[in-house]
Amino acid sequence: MERGSLYVIAVVLASVTACGGAGAKVPEYDLIIRGGRVIDGTGNPWIAADIGVQAGKITKVGQFADVRAAQVIDAAGKVVAPGFIDMHTHSDYPLLVDGRAQSKVRQGVTTEVLGEGETAGPIKGPALAAMKPSLARYGIEPTWATLGEYFARLEKQGVATNVVSYVAAGQVRACVIGFENRPPQAAELAEMRQLVAQAMAEGAWGLVTSLEGTRGFASTAEIIELAKVVKRYGGIYATHLRGESEELMEALNEAIEIGERAQVPVDVFHLKASGAKVWGRIPEALKAIEAARARGIDITANQYPYIAGAHPLLPLLPPWALDGGVEKTLKRLQDPQLRARMKKEIEEGAPGWRHNYVQQSGGWKGVMISDARSERNKTLAGKTLADFAVMRGKDPADAFFDLLLEEKGQVHGVLFIMNEKDVQTAMAAPWLSIGSDGSALDVDGPLGQGHPHPRHFGTFPRILGRYVRELGILSLEDAIRKMTSLAAQRLGLRDRGLLREGFWADIVVFDPRRVIDRATFEDPKQYSVGIEYVLVNGTLVVDRGGHTGALPGKVLRKPRRSEGTD
Repeated sequence: MERGSLYVIAVVLASVTACGGAGAKVPEYDLIIRGGRVIDGTGNPWIAADIGVQAGKITKVGQFADVRAAQVIDAAGKVVAPGFIDMHTHSDYPLLVDGRAQSKVRQGVTTEVLGEGETAGPIKGPALAAMKPSLARYGIEPTWATLGEYFARLEKQGVATNVVSYVAAGQVRACVIGFENRPPQAAELAEMRQLVAQAMAEGAWGLVTSLEGTRGFASTAEIIELAKVVKRYGGIYATHLRGESEELMEALNEAIEIGERAQVPVDVFHLKASGAKVWGRIPEALKAIEAARARGIDITANQYPYIAGAHPLLPLLPPWALDGGVEKTLKRLQDPQLRARMKKEIEEGAPGWRHNYVQQSGGWKGVMISDARSERNKTLAGKTLADFAVMRGKDPADAFFDLLLEEKGQVHGVLFIMNEKDVQTAMAAPWLSIGSDGSALDVDGPLGQGHPHPRHFGTFPRILGRYVRELGILSLEDAIRKMTSLAAQRLGLRDRGLLREGFWADIVVFDPRRVIDRATFEDPKQYSVGIEYVLVNGTLVVDRGGHTGALPGKVLRKPRRSEGTD
């Protein structure tokens, strides 16, 4: 059967039909998905069922062959699942450039969760200056100052996926005291708490931290104080740990302590053991989380299915070199004595510096340049820093420092820091959900620049194809549970993540025999295959594998409530 025959549109409105006569029936549903293997998101085995959608919601799950619908999808031989929830993304600004969210929705993602070291709001003071380079690359003017105003702009422009956002502790810190490595004064902490409360009232779902680099100057005590604010609103605490290498267990225990003392649930971003020195320690991390859960700490984690991470390359420098923000860092890079110190510490280590990314990546050859902004350096995308050093005829450290100066610090990279066994071991944990740590990109245009990490394009189909079908690390039902109801439960989304009557119709139809990622580290800008149809709030966004251009997504604001003061 041709693929085109799988999708039938049948408009059966009595008032406009030319030949239906008085006996023509008005459709009972806007859309019916017929004959698929329904995996409802609970982890239960699939069932044979039809799904009826009306006014954006699932109105019936069962057998109902004789009812009519305005649209019918024949899902015979396909899996029908809840839309996937990407638990950790960086699509804040890309969604303002192009709300179609191409690389995400073509994976089956129907909800993106935003925020880590920074969030789109609040922005003022030093935080506004720091975010302008990120916005300038896309030609975006910051017309908002709060998270709520960002939400309003996103809704006005339109978006294909639903959007959830945290409020970043590093963001409110930057708003109030900038990027200095010092504790806040009492008045400053009070202002930071107020900014967190405002963001929560505007719909944030919790507090998020990234505790490496300039966004990680906050102490444990400071984060606990901000997390206590989130607790009043029923929010959670999500975190990129303070370290994922030799300090992994210490950093994980800090996250547990924050959750315990602030009395908030915790979600650990991209659980990993970073660098060969700590490969094999994932079982130890899993045991620590299990032990915390056993004594009543509500802690979970998420993961992406790759052996490389990606982030800006400024944090490859020692922490002292980042103190005070980008401009001060660039000035230090112009000082020969400070450059020599940076080079020595990167290559030999330094007391107290335990997240040396160059060493964790196995040296300069393990760091790939993914994005440089200037015309001169755009062609470097896909080259390692070792390759770049040869091209410049310089020592790798000096070549890297020069590149940071030329690009005003705005260089991103891919770092090969993990091993496959650890990835698979973590994936099997029952409380571990899926987060791409990627953005909604495109294969061309302004969102198709550079040489990005393949996770932007392939995370969810990679799990379904490689880790379920090929390797058997997860069952199909459990993989979908991790992508849907587990994520919804962690966030507190009460009407998404399951195929249930009365839930919003965020639905994915895919071919379990074909679904796979195509994006690779060598050729990352490739859409996945096997995702046939995607509905967001009952509207088709992906039809037979192609984007319809529809923008039915919603900003999902956390219901407003406060339990008083702490």
